Amino acid sequence: MTHFFQFEQDFVDSLRCIPMQVRMKLDTCGVKLKLAHWHQFTQQERQTLVEMPTTTAQESQAYRQYLQNLVTNYTDQSASELAIDPNPAWMDATIIPEDVQTKAQEFDVSLMPEQWEALTPTQRFALIKLTRPSHENRNFLPALKEFKII
Repeated sequence: MTHFFQFEQDFVDSLRCIPMQVRMKLDTCGVKLKLAHWHQFTQQERQTLVEMPTTTAQESQAYRQYLQNLVTNYTDQSASELAIDPNPAWMDATIIPEDVQTKAQEFDVSLMPEQWEALTPTQRFALIKLTRPSHENRNFLPALKEFKII
């Protein structure tokens, strides 16, 4: 199932940015995809990356292979690989990552354990990703609102 967050609505029709669900799949299959690579893909190739599942080890491997083939096709090089975290923070509903709590406090929000627990893994992933210094995190506050934390 394809799900885009409301805070992504300004780009999901064109898929000019990498949506959170694809970012989560990248982390799951261990590939670092640059936005420059994403921009080289056709609309259909981007849509395929949105729709391909990564719920099993075989699906993740197929996703990784498809993605690496795309990158190699356009750049003559494979994308960088990332270590795959066997216990990613977004799957743990009991521990709020410190970076998420710190970022929430910038908006005078104290995230409660029951709020974190009520989020889906994809919502937790989005909040974690939106706290990273390397990521444009202007959508952190809209995400808090969308997820009914504030």
